[in-house]
Amino acid sequence: MHLYNAWLPPPVAEETKKEKESFTSVVKSVKNSYRSDELESIDSTLKWISIIDLYIKAKSEIALEDVGELVDFGLKLFGLSQNKLYAQVRWGNVLVRLLNKYGKKLSLKVQWRPLYDCLVNTHFTRNTGPEGWRLRQRHFETVTSLVRSCRKFFPAGSAFEIWSEFRSLLENPWHNSSFEGSGFVRLFLPTNLDNKDFFSHEWIGQCIDQWNSIPNCQFWDSQWAAVIARCIKNYKFIDWESFLPVLFTQYLNMFEVPIANNNASFPFSVDVPRNTRFLFPNKSVTPAKAIAKSIVYLLKPGSSAQDYFEKLVNLLEQFYHPSNGGRWTYSLERFLRYLVITFQKRLQREQLNIDDNTHAELFLDKAQRTSFVEVVLKLINRGQYSKNESLAETVASATSILAYIEPSLVLPFLASRFHMALETMTATHQLTTAVMSVAYSGRVLFLASFSSSIEKENLGSNNGFIDLVMIALSNALLGMDANDPPKTLATMQLIGSIFSNIGEVNENEDGQSILPAISFSEWLDEFLCRLFSLLQHLEPSSVLNEGFHTSATSGTFLVEDGPYYFCMLEVLFGKLSRPLYIQALKKVSKFVRTNILPGAISEVGLLCCACVHSNPEESAIHLIEPILTSIISSLKGLPVTGYGGSGSFDNSISNKSKPMISPALETAVDYQLKILSVAISYGGPVLLRYKDKLKEVILTAFEARSWKINGAGDHVLRSLLGSLVFYYPIDQYKCISCHPDAALIEKWISTRSCKNEELMHGPKWHIPNDDELSYANELLNLHFCSALDDLLRMCQAKIHSDPGNEKEHLKVTLLRVDSSLQGVLSCLPDFRPSSGNGRVDDLGQNSFFIAGATGSVVGSSELRGKAAEIIHVVCKYLLEERSDDSILLILVIRIIDALGNFGSLEYDEWSNHRQAWKLESSAIIEPPINYIVQSQSKGKKRPRWALIDKAYMHNSWRSSQSSYHLFRPEENISPPNHVTTLMSDLLTLSLHSYETVRALAGKSILKMLKRWPSMISKCVLTLTENLGNPDSAEHAVLGSCAILGTQTVIKRLTMDPKALSSFLLGVLASSHHESLKCQKAINELFVKYNIYFAGVSRNIFRTSDGPKFTDLVSQIGSMSVDTNGFHWRYNLMANRMLLLLTMASRSDPDSSSKIESEAAAHFLKNLKSQLPQTRILAISALNTLLRESPHKISAQEKHNIVGGMEGNTKSSLEGDLSQIFQEDGFFNHTLISLSHVHVITDSDSASSRGNHAFQSLADKSITRFYFDFSSSWPRTPSWISILGNDTFYSNFARIFKRLVQECGMPVLLSLQSSLEEFTNAKERSKQCVAAEVLAGVMHSDVCGLSEAWDSWLSIQLQNIIQAPLVESIPEWAACIRYAVTGKGKYGTRVPLLRQKILDCLVTPLPQTVATNLVAKRYTFLSAALLEISPPRMPLLEIQFHDRLLKELLDNMHHDSAQVREAIGVSLSVLCSNIRLHESFPHDRSDEGSDPEVGGAPGRGRWEQILTERACELAQNIQSTSYLENSEIQADKAAKNGFSTDETQEDIKWMETIFHFIISSLKSGRSQFLIDIIVSLLYPVISLKETSNKDLSTLAKAAFELLKWRIFPEPHLQKAVSVLLLLSDDSNWRTRFATLTYLRTFVYRHTFILSKVEKQQIWKTMENLLVDNQVEVREHAAAVLAGLMKGGDEDLSRDFRERAFADALSVQRKGMKRRPSESIPSIHGAVLALAASVLSVPYDMPRWLPDHVTLLARFIGEPSPVRSTVMKAVAEFRRTHADTWNVQKDSFSEEQLEVLADTSSSASYFA
Repeated sequence: MHLYNAWLPPPVAEETKKEKESFTSVVKSVKNSYRSDELESIDSTLKWISIIDLYIKAKSEIALEDVGELVDFGLKLFGLSQNKLYAQVRWGNVLVRLLNKYGKKLSLKVQWRPLYDCLVNTHFTRNTGPEGWRLRQRHFETVTSLVRSCRKFFPAGSAFEIWSEFRSLLENPWHNSSFEGSGFVRLFLPTNLDNKDFFSHEWIGQCIDQWNSIPNCQFWDSQWAAVIARCIKNYKFIDWESFLPVLFTQYLNMFEVPIANNNASFPFSVDVPRNTRFLFPNKSVTPAKAIAKSIVYLLKPGSSAQDYFEKLVNLLEQFYHPSNGGRWTYSLERFLRYLVITFQKRLQREQLNIDDNTHAELFLDKAQRTSFVEVVLKLINRGQYSKNESLAETVASATSILAYIEPSLVLPFLASRFHMALETMTATHQLTTAVMSVAYSGRVLFLASFSSSIEKENLGSNNGFIDLVMIALSNALLGMDANDPPKTLATMQLIGSIFSNIGEVNENEDGQSILPAISFSEWLDEFLCRLFSLLQHLEPSSVLNEGFHTSATSGTFLVEDGPYYFCMLEVLFGKLSRPLYIQALKKVSKFVRTNILPGAISEVGLLCCACVHSNPEESAIHLIEPILTSIISSLKGLPVTGYGGSGSFDNSISNKSKPMISPALETAVDYQLKILSVAISYGGPVLLRYKDKLKEVILTAFEARSWKINGAGDHVLRSLLGSLVFYYPIDQYKCISCHPDAALIEKWISTRSCKNEELMHGPKWHIPNDDELSYANELLNLHFCSALDDLLRMCQAKIHSDPGNEKEHLKVTLLRVDSSLQGVLSCLPDFRPSSGNGRVDDLGQNSFFIAGATGSVVGSSELRGKAAEIIHVVCKYLLEERSDDSILLILVIRIIDALGNFGSLEYDEWSNHRQAWKLESSAIIEPPINYIVQSQSKGKKRPRWALIDKAYMHNSWRSSQSSYHLFRPEENISPPNHVTTLMSDLLTLSLHSYETVRALAGKSILKMLKRWPSMISKCVLTLTENLGNPDSAEHAVLGSCAILGTQTVIKRLTMDPKALSSFLLGVLASSHHESLKCQKAINELFVKYNIYFAGVSRNIFRTSDGPKFTDLVSQIGSMSVDTNGFHWRYNLMANRMLLLLTMASRSDPDSSSKIESEAAAHFLKNLKSQLPQTRILAISALNTLLRESPHKISAQEKHNIVGGMEGNTKSSLEGDLSQIFQEDGFFNHTLISLSHVHVITDSDSASSRGNHAFQSLADKSITRFYFDFSSSWPRTPSWISILGNDTFYSNFARIFKRLVQECGMPVLLSLQSSLEEFTNAKERSKQCVAAEVLAGVMHSDVCGLSEAWDSWLSIQLQNIIQAPLVESIPEWAACIRYAVTGKGKYGTRVPLLRQKILDCLVTPLPQTVATNLVAKRYTFLSAALLEISPPRMPLLEIQFHDRLLKELLDNMHHDSAQVREAIGVSLSVLCSNIRLHESFPHDRSDEGSDPEVGGAPGRGRWEQILTERACELAQNIQSTSYLENSEIQADKAAKNGFSTDETQEDIKWMETIFHFIISSLKSGRSQFLIDIIVSLLYPVISLKETSNKDLSTLAKAAFELLKWRIFPEPHLQKAVSVLLLLSDDSNWRTRFATLTYLRTFVYRHTFILSKVEKQQIWKTMENLLVDNQVEVREHAAAVLAGLMKGGDEDLSRDFRERAFADALSVQRKGMKRRPSESIPSIHGAVLALAASVLSVPYDMPRWLPDHVTLLARFIGEPSPVRSTVMKAVAEFRRTHADTWNVQKDSFSEEQLEVLADTSSSASYFA
C-alpha cells in the first residue's frame, strides 16, 4: 500500500481496502460497454476513462492482472478508433499513465507499425480531417507519448524494421523529409534488451555521419543527440572510445556561447518547417539533457571520457560566471542540472543492481565519483553567485546532491564559499545564494558531523561543519529584513531546513545539545524579536479589498511568495521542548495582545496557528483565550443590527439614522477576528472549553453594524466549523523516530520503499468526537438552518419596510449561510440523484469507486436539499427585486456553487496546495543515494511532517473525487432535481448585466455541466435562443457566448443533433446584434468552435427525432452565398460551417458524395467572390475537397504513356465542377479576384506576408487549417534571398493542380487564354497569380500535359525567361521551383515536365540580352536545382548537371556583379548535388555508362579547377593589391607583366568563388563540399583586407561564416597546414586575420586536433608574439590568453613557465640590455606574461601573484610595453574586484606595493 493511503485518517484508510475489488468490476464494465459488432460503441467506453484515472491518481492498490487486461483492451480499442481522434486521445492518455506506472511489472509486446500508421494517417497525409487544431495537437502529443511509453515493449526485430523504414527519408539531407525522418527515428527507435542485436559499432558510425550531414541546425542536433544518448545509456557493449572526439566536438559546439566576442549563435541556421518543429520534440535551445545523459553514461573505468568531460567543462566554465551571462545561461543551467540529476540516477541504479553482476565492472568506483564531482564543482564555483535566479537555485541544489556523494570535497567548498559571502558583501544576491546553499545542504552537514558510520578521516574537521550550521543559524537572524524579500525567504528556508533535521530542540545542561555553541533559549528570544520587528515593518502587497470575499490570508511576500514562512514556524514550534515552547508562546501572546497590525493579518494569524497546532492545550490558555476576551470586550456595547441570529431586530429605525462604529475600532476588531480565525484552524476539542465565548463572538460579529466585521465573523465561523468536523493531522512536526546512525537527528522517510514500521509511524489524526459534532450541529442550526428560515421569511413575508435594512439583513444572512457551507464543505451529505422511476434505492455495483472523506458527517442530505429550495426562492426574489445588487447576487452564486458542486471546494484547496508543492524546497529532500551513511533507497526521502502534509492533501483530493463520478456510468440516473433547479438559477444569473456576476455564475455552471453532462443540451438550446433572438440584451449575448465557448459544451455538440443544429443556426442568426462587444464575443465563440471542433458522431447522421443532417447542410449552404446580403463575417462563418460539416460527412458513405460535390462546386464559385476572406477560405476548402485525381498519370504509366488514355474513371465531382469553370470568363474573373489577395507593399516590392496582411488572427483560424498538410511546399529549405516565397502562395498553385487532376484537359483549355493574358500583364499581383496557376498546371502530371507543353506551355515559359520585368523574378522562380518539385511525400519521383523545363532553362539566351535577364535565368536554374533529389538522379538529370557546370565555370568572370552572385549560388547547389549523388552507389547497367559528372575533357575535374585557380588568383590579387599601394606601382606592374584588365578579370572570378563559399555555408550544404572549402581557406583569409572593397566585403562575409564550420578528420590536417602557411604570410593583415580565425578554430576543434597539431599552432602563435607589427603582437597575446582559458593544460603550463622565465630574464638584464635588442622581443616577453595573467580572470592560482607582480615591474619601460602593462594590470584588478578582500591574502606586502605603484598615474612633472 502506498504511504499516502496507509497514512489516511483511519475511517478512510479502512474504506480503501474495497478499492481492489471495485477496480476489477470497473474493468469488467469497460469491456462490457464495447460491442465488437458496432464500432460506434467505442464512444460508450469513454465515460469510464476518468474513473480509471481516479485509481491511478488515488495510488490505489489494484490487481496487476486487471491492469494488464485493461492495457491490452485499451491498446486494441486505440487501434480500432481510426478517425476517432477524441477517443484515441482519451484512451491514449490513460494508457500512457498506466504504462508509466505499471510498465515495469507488465509483460507486453506492442507492435510499432499500427502506432506509426495512426500518426501518419492523421498528421502526415494530404487530406486533413475536419478536427480543430487543439484536438489535433492533443492527438499528436498523446500518440507520441504513447509511442514513448510502448517503446520498451517493441518486440525483437523492431529496431531493424524501423531503421529500414526511415533510412530512406534521410538520404537527401536537403529535403524536409530528412527532418521528419530524424524525428521518427528518435520517436520510434527502441533501445530495449530485445533489440540490442541491431545496435553495433558500425551503426553508431552511420548515425554520427548522418548527424554531421546537416551542420548548424538545432532541430537536427536535438534529434540525433537524443538517439545517441539513449544508445549510450542502454548499450554498454558498444566500444564508445573511438567516437569520443567526434561526440564531444558536437557537444561543445551545440552550446551556443560567444567565442572571442563573436555572435553566440549561427546567423543562418537551417530552416526547419514550422509543422515539423511543432510536431516533434524540439527545444529551440541546446539539448542539454541529452548531452548530460550521454556524458554521465560514457564514464566508466579505463575510459578517457572523464578527460574529455573535464576539458569540456574547462571550456564552458567561464560562461557560468555572473559577468558572462546571456541567453546561453539557460542551456548551461540545464546542463549542470541534468549532469547532477543523471549522475545521481546512475549511481542509484548501480546501487540497486549491485547483485546483478552482468556489468558490474562498468560501475563507477570511488575514484571516478570523486573525479566527476571535482569537475562539476568548477561549474558550481563559477555559477553560484549568478544573478540568474534559476542558475543560482540549480547550483544550490546540485551542491546539496553532490554533498551526499562526496562530502569530503563538497562540504569544505560549501563552508569556504559561505564564509566568503559573509565577508564580501558587495553584491546582496551573493548572501541570499550562500544562505540558500547551506539551507539545501543542512542535512548533509548534520549527517557528516553526527553519523557514526562515516569515515571521519576523509572529512577533516567535522566540528567545522557544525560550526558552519551555527554561524548560519546566528546570521540567519540578521537576514530577516522587510526590505529584502529574497534574503528573508532564503533565511526562513534555512531555519526550516535546520530544524527539520533536529529531533528535539532543548537546553541540555549535560552538553548533549546538537548545536552546543548555541543557547537555544537566547537564540529563540532573539529570533522572535527579529520576527516581531519584521512583522511590524511589513507592507501589504496590495490594497485589501473591502467585502466578504477577501481571504484572511491575502498578505505580503511572506505568504504570497512561497510556503517557507509558515513551514518554518510550524517546524520550529513543533520541535521545541516544552520549556522553550512555553517561553516562545508567552512572547508571541504578549506580541499579539499589544499590537494591531492590519497590514500583516495573515502573517500574525499563521504565527498563532503554528503555536496552536504544536500544542493546542497550552496555546488555548495563552493565545486563544486572551484574544477571545479582547474581542468580546471590544464588541461590548457596540450598536447591533439583530441580523446575526439573535432575531431581535428593530424595523422601525431607518438604516441611515443608526449609529456607526469608529474606523479605528472597526480595524482593530476586524484584525483580531481574522487572527482568531486563522489561529483556531487546528484547535479541535480544546475549543469546546470556549464554545460559548466563540458562539458569542461569532454572533456579535454578525450582529455588528459593519460589513468589515461581518466578513471577519464569517472567517471565524468557517474556521471553527472546519476545526471541529474535519480530519487533520495532530503532532505533525514532533519527532517520532531518530536516525539509526545519528541519535540526535530525525529519521527521514521515502514513499517508495516503506517498511511496516514506517507505515506505523503515520500521523495522529483529529477524529471529531461526539461533543465536537454536536457543537458543530448546534452552530449549523444557529447560522445555517435559522438563517435559511430568515431568508424565506424575508422573501415571502417582506418583513422590512426600509430597503436599506432589508439589504443589510439579506447580506448578513446570506453571509452566514455561505460561511456555514464553506466551513463544513462535503461533510454535509450530497443530494441523492434521481432515476427513471424517480428514486434511487440501489446503485448496484457502482456505488463505490474510491474512498475519501473530509471529515465526519454533519447535517443531512435533506438539509442540503432544503437549502437548495430556499436559495432558489431567494434567487428568484433577488432577480425580481434587487437585480442591481451585485454583492447579494455574488453571495447567492457562492452558496449555489457550494450546494450544487459537491466536493469542488476541496478540489480547489488541493489544487492551490499543489501549486505550493511546486515550490517545494530542495532543503527538505534527501536524495536516494547517500554515501555518508551508506544508505540507498528507491526514492527521495523527506521529513515525516512533509509527507504527512502530502497525505493530508491526498485525503482532500480523495474526498473531492469519492462521489464525483459515482453516477456518471449509469444511463438511467439523471441529476437530482435540486441540481436542475440550481442550474436554472445559475443560467439566469449567467446572463446578468454585471460582468462579475456573469463570470462567477458561468464558472459554477461549468462545474455542474462537467459532472452532469446530460444537462448540456438543455443549456445549449436555452443559450442559443439568446443569440438568435433580436430582442436579447447585450449582456445576455455575452453571457451565452461565454458558456457556449467552453470545451465542455463544444465537446457535447458532436453527439447531439438538436444542440448542434441549434448552435450553428443560432450563431448565423445573430448578425442583428450590432454592439461591438456582442460581435467580438460571437466571433470569438465561432473561433473557439473551430479550434475545439472534434468532428460529428455517426449517430447524428442516423438520427430520426432531430433535424436531418443533410437538411442542416443545405440550410447552411443557402446562407453561405454571397448574394444573400449577409455581413461578410457571417458569410465567412457560414462557409466555414459548410466546409466543416462536409468534411465531417465523409464518415457517412450514404450522404457523403452528394454533399461533397455540391460543396466543391460552391467553393469553386467562391474563388471569384467579392469578399476577400471568403476567397481565402475557398482555397483552403478546395485543397481539402479535391482529392480523387482520376486524370493524374501514375508512376507506372509514365514509362509507357498511351496517347489519349481514355479509360480514366471519372471523378464524382467532375460533372458539377466542369459546368462552373466552362462558364464564359470564369477563370478570368477568378484570377482577377485572386490577384487582389496579393498585397504588394511599395517599400520593397515584397509581400507583407500576402493574405496575412489583412487577416486578423481570428480570421486566420477560420480560413486556414492549422495542420495544413505537413508536407506543405516548399519541401526543401529556403535560404536564397532572391527566391522570396512571400508572394507565391503554394496553396493557390495546389488548387489549380488539383482542379486539373480532377477534371483533366478541359481545365487547361479554359485556362489558356486567361493565363496568357495574365503572364503578360504589367501589374505584379496579376503576375503572381499567373505564376501560381502555371506552377500548378505544370506540376499536375495529367494525361495530355506533354501535348499542352509542346503546343503552348513551353512558349509561355520561354517568354517568361526573356520578359524584361525584373520585380516579379521571385514569383516566377518559385513557379519553376514548384513545377520541378519531386513527386510523392519525399520528393523522389520525377514530375512529367521536369526534364522539359530543365531543357528549356538550360537553352542559352541570345548574346545581346540585358544582364538582368542573364541573372534571372541563373536564379531560375538555382531554383530548379534545389528541388532535384540527388541520390536518385536519372541519367538525363546527370547530363543536365554536367552541361550546366561547364557553362557556369566558363562564365565565372561575368561583368555583372548580380550575375556573378547568381552563378556562385547556382554553382554551390549544383556542385553539392553532384557530390551527394556520387556518395550513393548506382547501378547504371540499364542506362548505359555513367559519365563522370563534372569532368570536362582536357580540363581536369571541376574541384581542381576551382581550388587551384582560386589559390593562384588569390596570390596574384594580393601582390597586385600590394603593388597598387606602393608609390612605384606603374613601373613594377609593367615589369611584372600585370595588366589591370587581367587583374579585374581575376577579381571578378574570385568574387564568384566567394559567393560560392558563402552560399555553401549558408545553405547547410557545405558537408559535401568540405574539401573544396578547406582549399579555399587561403583565398578567404588572404583577401580579407585588400584595396578592392567589394572583394574584401565578400571575403569578410565568408570569413565570418567559416568560423562556425567544423572540419572532420581527413580535412582537418589540410586546414591546419593552410593556416600555418597563412600565419607566416608577408602581409601583416593576413597574419592578423589568421590569428582571429585560429581563436575560434582551436575552440571548435579542440577535441579532434592531434597533440602535434596543437603544438604547431601554439608555436606559431608564440612566434607571432615577437612579430614586427605591434598590432599582430598584441592580437597574438589576446588570442593566447583566450586559448589558455580551458585549453590544453600541459601546453598552457609549459607556455606559462617559459613566459615567466623569459620575462624574468629580460627584467634582470634591465639597464644592461644592448640597444640592438629589439622592442618586439621585449614586448613579446611582456605580452606572453600578460596573456598568462589574463587567462585566469576570476581565480587566484598559486603562480598568479608572482606573474602579475613581475608584469607590474615592467611599468617603467617605454611604450608600447608600458601601455600593455597598464592595460593588463587594470584588467586584472577589474576581474578580481569582487573577491579581492579574500584573494589579496595570496600576495606578500612587497608584491602589493608593486601592484599599487602601477595603479597610481605618474606625475605630470616627473
